[in-house]
Amino acid sequence: MKVQKLEQPATMKNLESWGTVDGLPGSGTIALSGVQKVIPGKEEIDCGIFECGVGSYRRSVKQAEIMHFLGGTGSFTPDGEPTLAFKPGDSFFFEANTEGTWVVETQMRKLYVIFDTEAR
Repeated sequence: MKVQKLEQPATMKNLESWGTVDGLPGSGTIALSGVQKVIPGKEEIDCGIFECGVGSYRRSVKQAEIMHFLGGTGSFTPDGEPTLAFKPGDSFFFEANTEGTWVVETQMRKLYVIFDTEAR
């Protein structure tokens, strides 16, 4: 199918469990969930909905990423750079290999596109 639809991503129910991530000290374990879509033959492009609970953790995605926040509040601090707060309606663009720390104050949901800038 040439077009894949994410119907009402801000309120979409029944996200798939994506397991957990160990939060930084004081955060405990953080539940992750989402919906993933890929373009057949272009699997290096990954998009969908990502949701996570409250806490702080290190970013693990190595590829470039564009995201638009649908819900939640918090911040991201790129290593060696100022902290960037987020709220619903904000968008971020991450260059490949961006590392840093997420602090999620209220359950966060975002629409994301992850892509390999080295893919040809």
